Amino acid sequence: MGKTALITGATSGIGKATARLFAEHKFDLIITGRREDRLNALASEIESQYAVKVQSLCFDVREYEAVTQSIDALKSQNQPIDVLVNNAGLASGLDKLQDGDVEDWNKMIDTNVKGLLYMSRQVIPIMIEQGHGHIVNIGSIAGKEVYPNGNVYCGTKHMVDALNKSMRRELAEHGIKVSAVNPGAVETEFSLVRLHGNEDKAKKVYDGFKNLVAYDIADAVLYIVTRPEHVNINDLIIMPKAQPAAGTIIRNKGY
Repeated sequence: MGKTALITGATSGIGKATARLFAEHKFDLIITGRREDRLNALASEIESQYAVKVQSLCFDVREYEAVTQSIDALKSQNQPIDVLVNNAGLASGLDKLQDGDVEDWNKMIDTNVKGLLYMSRQVIPIMIEQGHGHIVNIGSIAGKEVYPNGNVYCGTKHMVDALNKSMRRELAEHGIKVSAVNPGAVETEFSLVRLHGNEDKAKKVYDGFKNLVAYDIADAVLYIVTRPEHVNINDLIIMPKAQPAAGTIIRNKGY
């Protein structure tokens, strides 16, 4: 029997690339997201291209009741979940703390921290009952370092880093692996969302260097979950060659 992976935030970027790559490697999928049209389109695309099962669940990870209802529906089907990829996340705004928009703050905290907690809270009991499982938390270099105007976003990703460590310690006795992938600059919808839809500014973020792309991170997640059973990749940081540290990018050098 093949494995089943649940991937949050699968309608774009890293989540979408991970779903496609997992399907290519014969994982059955449960994909979640807020945009139902995109979710259903991805499910249809994957099912038509790969011989795997795809179930799509449309909900917002920020809404605990919606998360609970969706995972309860999976439990009623006795649906195993071998891998959980906590990918849903975002940045919103680039203000200094004293100028910050509270709505931006709440959006980041509710998605990046509470959304991960809500999903993990519901899926972990399934994995404990199964006696196995693997959770991969998508963090960020912002969870390892800080940079100007990254304040609250960096704070949320530092929390993800702390939760990843806590989960790994707590779940080891149940035979459940916990891993984190922490990317640097990846060109997805990330900057477009952070800059509130300003396409010109978002494009400039990636000018003059070869940024990471969603596939790079999906490939790392696949590597992590396909290691031998006795091997766990605790923590992985992936950066573009041109980005030696958070907030530092070497531009116009041809790499």
